[in-house]
Amino acid sequence: MVVEVENFFGVYMLYCTNPKFKGRIYIGFTVNPERRIGQHNAGRHRGGAKRTSGRGPWEMIFIVHGFPSDIAALRFEWAWQHPHSSRRLSHVARKTRRESSLQFHWRVVSYMLQVAPWNRMPLVARWLRQEYRLDFEPGLQPPLHIPVTFGSVRARKQKDQDEGVERPLEKCLLCQAEVQQPADRLSCFHPSCPMIAHLTCLAKQFLKSEPDQLLPVEGECPACHHSVLWGNLIRHKKGCYGDLEEVTSALSQEHWADELQM
Repeated sequence: MVVEVENFFGVYMLYCTNPKFKGRIYIGFTVNPERRIGQHNAGRHRGGAKRTSGRGPWEMIFIVHGFPSDIAALRFEWAWQHPHSSRRLSHVARKTRRESSLQFHWRVVSYMLQVAPWNRMPLVARWLRQEYRLDFEPGLQPPLHIPVTFGSVRARKQKDQDEGVERPLEKCLLCQAEVQQPADRLSCFHPSCPMIAHLTCLAKQFLKSEPDQLLPVEGECPACHHSVLWGNLIRHKKGCYGDLEEVTSALSQEHWADELQM
């Protein structure tokens, strides 16, 4: 099954299968993974990168997506490419002789998903090719709100859901002021839940127990009182229903915070 995601920003890892260059790794950013791998394998003059041109074929084996913007994804890409130049990754040891390039880049991204700001973002770590799959080392697992999923992903053009639609007057459940701009509106994704709130109002509500943070991770819906992940509310807002269904399924067997009490 191919999951379609709107508003897609991802950072991927390529693996070279050319016998002459086998095992080489390339890290890149994309808004369309299917198109991007085709460009890499077509060569530099067809939109591929200089470092991958003429060395293919390449396989896109792993991708991290769910970034709130292209800037956030590009910063993640740069840090993954240059871990020893990033102040956030100064604790990451350099590549050892025993490590393959794949193992090293996997170790780097394992550390990246544990540090701010990335450990608070609604990210998804996705293996596109299971035959290359590596497991997280003990102590290097990502936060429980960042699921590890498997299978193909496709960027879907975002629909303008508000074009030509007149919304009835809506008030924020928290501040009771009118929600005038669609960009400021958040709603709960649970069936029959009537919650409408300003994005900033709900963020402040979720961050009451973490006043030193800027980005919420989880909170209680003020209407239906279900525990919800901030990232899932944002996915719902952007119409990423396929991605939301998959991520919710990955977390549904057990509430992610339960393990913190063990």
